[in-house]
Amino acid sequence: MDRLWKEFTTNFSIEYCRRHQIIGLRQDNGSYELRGTTNTQRFIVDLMRRFFSQPLAFQPIEMTELQLLINAQYEAAMSQTRQDTETKDHSLLLGGLIEESTDDLLESEKQGDIVRLVNETLLEAIQVGASDVHFQPMEKSLQVRMRLDGVLEDVRTLSRQIQEEIVSRIKVAGRMNIAEKRLPQDGRATVRVGERTIDLRLASMPTSFGERVVIRLLDKSARLYQLSELGMNDLLLERFRKLIHVEHGLILVTGPTGSGKSTTLYAALQELDTRHRNAVTLEDPIEYQLNGISQTQINTKKGMTFASGLRSILRQDPDIIMVGEIRDEETAVMAVQAALTGHLVFSTLHTNDAASAVTRLLDLGIEPYLISSSLLGVLAQRLVRRKCTKCDVQARKNMLDDEVNLGISLGVCNHCRGTGYRGRDGIYELLLVSDAIRQKIQDRSSASVIRETACQEGMRLLRDSGMEKVQMGWTTVEEVERVTMRADL
Repeated sequence: MDRLWKEFTTNFSIEYCRRHQIIGLRQDNGSYELRGTTNTQRFIVDLMRRFFSQPLAFQPIEMTELQLLINAQYEAAMSQTRQDTETKDHSLLLGGLIEESTDDLLESEKQGDIVRLVNETLLEAIQVGASDVHFQPMEKSLQVRMRLDGVLEDVRTLSRQIQEEIVSRIKVAGRMNIAEKRLPQDGRATVRVGERTIDLRLASMPTSFGERVVIRLLDKSARLYQLSELGMNDLLLERFRKLIHVEHGLILVTGPTGSGKSTTLYAALQELDTRHRNAVTLEDPIEYQLNGISQTQINTKKGMTFASGLRSILRQDPDIIMVGEIRDEETAVMAVQAALTGHLVFSTLHTNDAASAVTRLLDLGIEPYLISSSLLGVLAQRLVRRKCTKCDVQARKNMLDDEVNLGISLGVCNHCRGTGYRGRDGIYELLLVSDAIRQKIQDRSSASVIRETACQEGMRLLRDSGMEKVQMGWTTVEEVERVTMRADL
């Protein structure tokens, strides 16, 4: 097994290794060796042997394998460096601010202390799979928090002395105005971690203790999921697949921010025949690249809104349209009209459950007869955290409570960072617009009446879907209650 040779990564930069096509590794038996390609020059190998004053075996490998190995070694080196420095006082990191942004987070060793601290924080967030990083100013400190599996966790406390430097560094990376501290600002940046490309969405907000910054991480290299991988049971999956293969109509996916709506829409689009049908999307932002589908980025500052973009898309002879979100009456009207004129339209709404999507469209000014004629179905969803497969923190806690007087200290599982959960799974409710539901819509019935009618026709609520996952041992009752509480109101 290839392990980190810390002395090698300390003395030779990642740019040097990439340029000269070489990397040093430590083996399980304590020996060291060099790996490179057939193009690695002999004098580089001899240089390494003289530098480390020992005979080092050289093993040639393919270029693609070498690149992955170099990235993995320097990513491991940065992780080790971060662990070593977490015990230090970060108030000492007051080095000069370097405004040039590095392309690759693995190359940040040559940067200044503040730049390196920000880069290492982002690298840690990427490695643990965080969706957001928060730099939140407190009265006497700067709190770093990360959203892991939908839940915010404190990961580091920094000194207030470096708060402004850190915020300025982030603003520079996002091409924001570092002199403007009284107004909210938005910015964007792109970083690489080896072969992975990560888009950053940055937002600053003034608070009583200074500017707060939140960074949304979008991994462009993350794989797309299939519908069968999203956690739908067989019956719901069959019904949803049948729904998305209808020729025309409106299909909505609802839920709060971060509930996996975009992932579901991407999975649905992948199942459609985009070779013989023209599929176009309007997104903010474009999270993944889809083969065979034209994707358009919303830019409100330049007048490219969902409504104006949808108007333009209708002139592109589309068969399938995906609108990232219905936010206003104009977008809602155009989406409904597109569905009525022979297009299959996908979109999202922020509602607590499936039935509330109907009343939301009514609130936006859409006439009941238009909704009943265009709407095919509504999929409401949430994400619940899955129980960690490698440990059971609650069981450990109970044991500790029983033996606390004995002075026994039991650790927690590092795999899930001591939370008891690792990864997430979807829970769903699917409202299919039947004749009975259409009548309720035309009668302007309340969401509760529509929900009751749908349940009589076989719809299972979010809570039911969640409890099914509990019975299967995938999650907990507490987790289901956490994400479905508002849906029951």
